[in-house]
Amino acid sequence: MMKLTAEISMYPLKENYLEPIQWFIDRVDSYSNIERKTNAMATQICGDYREVMNMLAIEMQAAHEKWGKAVFVVKFIGGELNLSHSQ
Repeated sequence: MMKLTAEISMYPLKENYLEPIQWFIDRVDSYSNIERKTNAMATQICGDYREVMNMLAIEMQAAHEKWGKAVFVVKFIGGELNLSHSQ
């Protein structure tokens, strides 16, 4: 099973931007096989490659349908990174 680590930032194009971001993070948390860590700038996720990509497709579409326009910026790296690592 190939792992995928991704860092995602959501930028809702609305004044009340915190509510859609928290909503998206809560939805990501509903996927028990995907690990999530969030900091002030972005959310990192890690899991099975297909599960991460499927979750992103489903949840990004759901976010656009619920909240309207939002920009998602995502960086991907093949493999599993330790999301708890800090320097």
